[in-house]
Amino acid sequence: PPPSHVLQRGLSPTSHLDGDGAAAPMETGPQTGTPPCSPSSQQPAVKDDFQFVLCERCRQESPNLKLLTCLHTLCLGCLSENKPIGQCPICRTAIPQASGIPNMENLLFTNLQTRLNIYKKLSNSSGLSCSRCRSETAAVWCSECEEFLCTKCFEDHQWFFKKRSHEARRVEELRAESAHQFLEDTRKSYNLFCSSPGHANQGHISSIYCRKCEKPLCCSCALLDSQHAPFCDIHSETQRRQEELGIMSQELKQKRSSFEATYVALQDEAVRLEQVQQEMRELIRQRVEQLVRLIRQEEEELLGLVEAQQEQGRQEVVRELQRVEGVLRRMEAGERLVEKMSLYATEQEVMDMQPFIKDSLEQLQQLQPPATGDQAQPGDLAECRARLQAL
Repeated sequence: PPPSHVLQRGLSPTSHLDGDGAAAPMETGPQTGTPPCSPSSQQPAVKDDFQFVLCERCRQESPNLKLLTCLHTLCLGCLSENKPIGQCPICRTAIPQASGIPNMENLLFTNLQTRLNIYKKLSNSSGLSCSRCRSETAAVWCSECEEFLCTKCFEDHQWFFKKRSHEARRVEELRAESAHQFLEDTRKSYNLFCSSPGHANQGHISSIYCRKCEKPLCCSCALLDSQHAPFCDIHSETQRRQEELGIMSQELKQKRSSFEATYVALQDEAVRLEQVQQEMRELIRQRVEQLVRLIRQEEEELLGLVEAQQEQGRQEVVRELQRVEGVLRRMEAGERLVEKMSLYATEQEVMDMQPFIKDSLEQLQQLQPPATGDQAQPGDLAECRARLQAL
């Protein structure tokens, strides 16, 4: 095991511990003369710069992030509650799977969440406990095992993994780094393991790629598999794939300009249609208001005409009532006078008054009552009905 003074004497900010516990120079880490960032100053950057690792719908962290064919990332919870099923809730692209749950995991964002949580734990905690003994304060973090180790557990760790060269760094160094630098360092320390079924979960690191099988292999598997030779370096293959994606991204950027132009044109068309709709609505409103004013004016004129005609009709009815009332009173007076003469008049009175009374009664007999139909509908409303029909 490495001597205990390796940890006790401390490491420089630009060094790490190799597999034998000795200090070796590092390419990453804060440069000399650069003041380390405090944990409190790093938290806003973690919160703001890495929002892309969250679910694009609920904006929450999730260990079950799914990558859709439209390249949107959603958590399993949002996909389970998604309506309608089989459609991306962001861009409405169809999801091929009948269940509406894609098979592809977004390993990049899920792993970034894990690494960012480790960085937050480093930044927020002043006394991290050892991941193994749970009793001592952690002094070192192993990026391969993703464990915080105290001095004693680190010595045991280095002895056990002395042939694998696990990279370990002091907790104080990691706290001084920015979130971006921490992710860059941990990205370099992650290894790709052999995909051979016989080496499953055995930690055989792959350094060779078989282009025929399209799988990473360890040196042992590559030596035994002579049929698929020649092989290539795994880093060359990953670099080739990154470059391939970069070229496709550049081509899409060029194509995106035409889509953006179409999008702007469609937006302008939508604005134009909205303006036309607003103008037509305003025109309809003005025209309706004009028609309402005309109808109100016509209403007032018709009501005035009806009132005038009805007033004339009422006056005629009143006059007719007065005339009929006068006739009735004359008849009543005649009947009463004839009755009283038959009871009390002398012969001389009869001889003197009878001719006069007879003439008056003959005049009453010649009178005819007015037609009741004309009295029921006084006035002529034909003009009003015609104007109403014209409206």
